[in-house]
Amino acid sequence: MKILFSGHDFKYETEATVKLFIPSRFTFHYDITDADGDIVMTRLKKCRNYTYLYAYCRIDKNFCRKAFHIPNSKADKNTCEHEICRLIYLCLQKLTGITPPWGLMTGIRPVKKMTAFLQNGCSKAEAFEHLRKKFMVSESRLEIAHMTAVNQIPLLESLNKRDISLYISIPFCPTRCSYCSFVSHSMDSAVKLMPDYIRHLSKELEIISQITNRLKLGIDTIYIGGGTPTSISASQLKVIMDSVSANFDLSKVREYSVEAGRADTITPAKLKVIKDGGASRISVNPQTFNDEVLRIIGRQHTAQDTVNAFRNAREAGFDNINMDLIAGLPGDTFENFRESLNKSMELSPESITVHTLTIKRSAKLYEEKPEYFCKTPAAEMADESIRVLPANGYLPYYLYRQKNTIENLENIGFAKKGFESLYNIFIMDETQTILGAGCAASTKIVGENGKITRIHNYKFPYEYINRFDELMKKKDEIYKLI
Repeated sequence: MKILFSGHDFKYETEATVKLFIPSRFTFHYDITDADGDIVMTRLKKCRNYTYLYAYCRIDKNFCRKAFHIPNSKADKNTCEHEICRLIYLCLQKLTGITPPWGLMTGIRPVKKMTAFLQNGCSKAEAFEHLRKKFMVSESRLEIAHMTAVNQIPLLESLNKRDISLYISIPFCPTRCSYCSFVSHSMDSAVKLMPDYIRHLSKELEIISQITNRLKLGIDTIYIGGGTPTSISASQLKVIMDSVSANFDLSKVREYSVEAGRADTITPAKLKVIKDGGASRISVNPQTFNDEVLRIIGRQHTAQDTVNAFRNAREAGFDNINMDLIAGLPGDTFENFRESLNKSMELSPESITVHTLTIKRSAKLYEEKPEYFCKTPAAEMADESIRVLPANGYLPYYLYRQKNTIENLENIGFAKKGFESLYNIFIMDETQTILGAGCAASTKIVGENGKITRIHNYKFPYEYINRFDELMKKKDEIYKLI
């Protein structure tokens, strides 16, 4: 599809709006007013007193046009960009018959907007009215955003401004799932790099410790993620966790999570290392309890393996376990997903996170089966989780959205009261500074004025190892920003 611009260059938000309706590849053209085939054309023209905005969309010879004008005194960039996207939205809604559940809201943090209204004294009705009018958000998503915000606010208010979180990356997996596009590396290719990677990661943790000590920063939460951290051996995992406990005071850490993840990587020995290392929360992620779907997505374990891993974690003493499910997996049905929900609740983990399938262009599934972007039961699955989990004591506590998510849905963390993940809330609300260690980790510094500054580590293990000294010099920026 061709997207045409005349009089403006609002490319990012325009593309994001079109993607709400059309999961396609786009070409972009400036200062032309027509083209062959399917097009989305927008125009901005400033006249003496008014700014005129126009959208024209044509799909399969059907077309729709919308226009709007704003007094020049109110026609700032943000307003013009929003109104052009609104016109596109209305055109494509009419042409496709699709009404996205989040309306015109394309950002990844919709709950942040709801939270801001509530913290500024707005009533629920006032917040709903604003978001409904400006973004055309559906009632069901307004309700889930409100429930999430209400659960988040007390935890956000518990923050100490001199505390930070620590993220540690172990970006390795036994195999890559067909839907995955994370920068993770198979263990087959990583074996030779692993000793050097662990040695450099331990050194980086030592350097971060020096920074936090010098700046008198406390460690609030720790999250070891990936990849699949339990892809590495128990002895290798112990080296990393020993480095954490040697460099940081864990006595005041409120939450220490390890993304154990795939059942085919979880062993009693690794669970003991994680427990002895001080972690208080782990994830054991089934994604689905249907063996055929597991096979389709490239998982090398069964649903029973996940049950066994969960029970081993309980026996190891973990009383805060999360389980991830994915709505919209290839080969899955609504009935199978509902059964996965029920099996998860039968095991009674402290939290259940429901992701909607997101297929990035670098994922194998996108290349081989692009039709999975078309109609799926994902919306029914997501709605079922929103209906069933709160009714069974799992309340929504964090929510985010991603590009290329099927049916423009969302990812929601549900938890029993008192078991909400602080790290997940803080990273989505962008409320707390997070220092990242390891390959592909990102440091996110929240300044006093709320400005976010990011410092990215190198994506690939060999680059992280070979350019380590150069990378560590970038850490000096932290002193200037905190």
